Amino acid sequence: MPRPERTSSSPAETSPRETVATVPVGPERAHRPSAPSEHAHPSRRTALLFAGLALALGGAIALFLTWGVDGHWDFALPRRLEQVAALAVVGIAIAVSTVVFQTLTQNRILTPSIMGFDALYVLVATTLVFFLGAATAEAIDPLAMFALNAGLMMGAATALFRWVLGDGTRGLYTMVLVGVIAGTFFSSLTSFMFRVMNPNEFDTLMDQLFASFNAIDTGLLGIAAVLLGAGIVAVYWMAPRLDVLGLGRERAITLGLPYQRTVTTLLLIVAALVSVSTALVGPITFLGLLAANVAYQLTRTHRHVINLTAAALISVLALVLGQALLAHVLHFNGTLSAIINVVGGIYFIVLLLREAHA
Repeated sequence: MPRPERTSSSPAETSPRETVATVPVGPERAHRPSAPSEHAHPSRRTALLFAGLALALGGAIALFLTWGVDGHWDFALPRRLEQVAALAVVGIAIAVSTVVFQTLTQNRILTPSIMGFDALYVLVATTLVFFLGAATAEAIDPLAMFALNAGLMMGAATALFRWVLGDGTRGLYTMVLVGVIAGTFFSSLTSFMFRVMNPNEFDTLMDQLFASFNAIDTGLLGIAAVLLGAGIVAVYWMAPRLDVLGLGRERAITLGLPYQRTVTTLLLIVAALVSVSTALVGPITFLGLLAANVAYQLTRTHRHVINLTAAALISVLALVLGQALLAHVLHFNGTLSAIINVVGGIYFIVLLLREAHA
């Protein structure tokens, strides 16, 4: 007997109504090509986010430049513009270095200060005052002091990376552990010199160690801006590689990324950016943690081009608002680093509690 003909139609003959009915509803639906409107939504959201941050930053800068001028524009405006430029350089350097470092370590709580860079800066400043005296240390050319601090931090970072990472068999967490130990050692030496130092020299040293934007050397600011520009260009050029590194070491190597060379290059860029900001105004511990994690929550993306830009805007905004609060509300009865560290410290505790309950 002849076989009965099959009545079910082939995929090519299936009607549009039947095709819609066979679309999977479960997890397989995620593999279906999305409509153009689904791709446009993240772009609109990112554009709105950047527009909002830019408007907030512009308003904060306008408020800072015009608050309490009382007609003395020829004196107040140039000085405040220099402060805004310094705030921008330091804020961008700290935010970008923190985002890159957290990507490399796969940890959004760690910051470059955990490597002991801030402790090294404090140790250098304390050693100069301790052995040379406050008067001699203050007489040192600011450019020479800037070059000394930046050079020492870059040299220490290079030696640490080459020694700890070695041939690539040792991981980044070993390097972080060594950095923590080095930072503790630097802090112990600094504390010892604090205890045996002359009280007058100690007061002078404390003025140098707290971040201040009230007396920025324009020559140092220009050099820092040039170094920052070079570091930013390098980081944004390597942003696609950072996206791959965000997947983890094994996946990055599987995808053909030269892991060891890329990580070493990015760590040196981080060290350069941290040295620029720290040598210019001193350590600001929690600013990078605050800016980076707020940026992650606002952007909700893995793309580093977006995260780096958002973190930089948030960091500069926090510094400008903090400086305005310090100058016009607190009347300089405190320091900017203290304000940032109070807010950032509270946010850090919130992050730890959130991780503990996760």
